[in-house]
Amino acid sequence: MSMNFHRKLPIPKDVKAEFPLSEKMARVKAQRDEEIRAVFEGKSDKFILVIGPCSADHSDPVLEYISRLKKLEEQISDKIILIPRIYTNKPRTTGQGYKGMLHQPDPEEKPDMYKGIVAIRELHMAALRDYDFPCADEMLYPENYRYLSDLLSYVAVGARSVENQQHRLTASGIEAPVGMKNPTGGDLGVMMNAITAAQSSHTFIFRGWEVESEGNPYTHAILRGYLDYSGRSVSNYHYEDLLRVNDLYAETKLANPSVLVDANHNNSGKKYLEQIRIAKDVVHSRNQNNDIKRLVKGLMIESYIEDGAQGMHEHVFGKSITDPCLGWEKTERLVFELAEKL
Repeated sequence: MSMNFHRKLPIPKDVKAEFPLSEKMARVKAQRDEEIRAVFEGKSDKFILVIGPCSADHSDPVLEYISRLKKLEEQISDKIILIPRIYTNKPRTTGQGYKGMLHQPDPEEKPDMYKGIVAIRELHMAALRDYDFPCADEMLYPENYRYLSDLLSYVAVGARSVENQQHRLTASGIEAPVGMKNPTGGDLGVMMNAITAAQSSHTFIFRGWEVESEGNPYTHAILRGYLDYSGRSVSNYHYEDLLRVNDLYAETKLANPSVLVDANHNNSGKKYLEQIRIAKDVVHSRNQNNDIKRLVKGLMIESYIEDGAQGMHEHVFGKSITDPCLGWEKTERLVFELAEKL
């Protein structure tokens, strides 16, 4: 056989029973979810920042980063909702490289999926228990979503997954807002089709069950730039791009028209310092046009404790081992500047 079956992994229900939420954690998450949903429904003018490392690597620096976000949010909570990124799955274009904490809870040891499941649940639980932050994660593997479904307040579907049927149908059964990124080739029609599918109800197979979803009215667009035919990065966060997406929404009957702009990836050409300029540009566009202001609910920013990125064996605390990120000082300054302009 071409696959060796090592062991059967526990189902999400059993993992949740072993690592349960307290009543306080569940209550904090419910309150936070309501606050976030109000933004997507247009009932709140607060601005969302999905912010944090490109990928979670070790628990200690991630939680140190989140502790800093907690102190920061206390100063800007009247205008901004911070949703920490705890991205525990890392999509790889060629399949090579670090695939995230789910695969390798210790990046320098061999993959161990059971330890990974426990590690990512414990990390998300610590963020909620100790800092009152239900966080964001990327749904790289739809069947694994249930391991964290009671902890996540935001879910992203990546550019390589947005055309996948199982991602779209699973998103239709998620209660949290789900952001659909435009694909790597930039086709906005693909993104809009994904939103339409996820906002609709479906009957499908999920984890060996026949399930029926109700549709997720909080599914929305994420603009992350794209690659042209020659492999060059092309941005799609500009004023005209946002108006175009607004027009695409107007042609549909989709609920809660919303966009988050990813300030990194192909929007920045993976030049992480460009996120500062891009974030300010998006807020400026909102301030110039009421349609854009209603449409654009927030930003995604890749940020960590230290600037840039490092090799796997360098061991710099709080420095990304995947894509380069803004360091803390630049992040803090940027968030304060955005709050002033909102």
